[in-house]
Amino acid sequence: MDVSKVDLNLLGVFAALYEHQNVTRAGAAIGLSQPAMSAALAKARVLFGDVLFVRTAGGMKPTARAEALAEPVRRVLDAVRNEVLQVSRFDPQTTTRTFTIVMPDIGEVAFLPKLLARLNRETPNANVRTLAMPPAAIERAMELGVADLALGLFPDLTKAGFYQQRLFRNSFICVVSADHPQARDALPLRRYLDASHAVVRPEGRTQDLFERELQKRGYVRRVRLETPHYLSLPTIIADSDLIATVPRDIGVAFAKQARIRLLEPPLKVVFDVKQYWHERAHKDPVNVWLRRLVNALFHD
Repeated sequence: MDVSKVDLNLLGVFAALYEHQNVTRAGAAIGLSQPAMSAALAKARVLFGDVLFVRTAGGMKPTARAEALAEPVRRVLDAVRNEVLQVSRFDPQTTTRTFTIVMPDIGEVAFLPKLLARLNRETPNANVRTLAMPPAAIERAMELGVADLALGLFPDLTKAGFYQQRLFRNSFICVVSADHPQARDALPLRRYLDASHAVVRPEGRTQDLFERELQKRGYVRRVRLETPHYLSLPTIIADSDLIATVPRDIGVAFAKQARIRLLEPPLKVVFDVKQYWHERAHKDPVNVWLRRLVNALFHD
């Protein structure tokens, strides 16, 4: 028998007739009129090659074939109701899930402390894994379900099938050693351009925004150090005369770690930090819960 041609509704009709042994009562139980029940029974008889139920003075009695079918049909309907159609639920307190989140090293400074603190309270048995990867790899990881979310600024994640939600607006700040000769309240453009700079150049990250703004205006700064990582900056800046221009929340975090002062840059550049996810996880209860938690923590 070709399963693709089987109407599962006929199994429901069969089960109702087997239970009630009366066409009218069986129809009322599943919301079908007597004519509709009779028509469905006719189709079921063709499907199974048996009359299935015989009219007697005591009602519609099952044939031997129907008796043999009763238990398998019940199991199929139970599986459909309890497994196929059952809405999955997520219990944060008992889950042992590992949440996998894409973020650059800069994002770990901005997001992880608050995120871990909340997850420790609400999902005590869960784990967190962070990934850093270029945009093309992020697309693939989220399409395959390897990563649950991406947090940060990923302007390339605009492909069909991706969702995004704004979390907060960020801008840039300059970090210098507390002993830096330029460590004043203001940093004029000329003095900024003439200073020696440390520049972080991770692929596709927020530093590109500030760099593009400088280039657009025809400004050139003296870059003495290029590095792909943000996390080495606090020590480097604290012990040198270099200036680094970093996202504001990162600069504030750095100032707590080393002898660093924060200075306003001569250019104002702003950007939105977002969370991103793939359509395959859009209605997944776990992903929905995680997105809501992230939004509650970081939305301005």
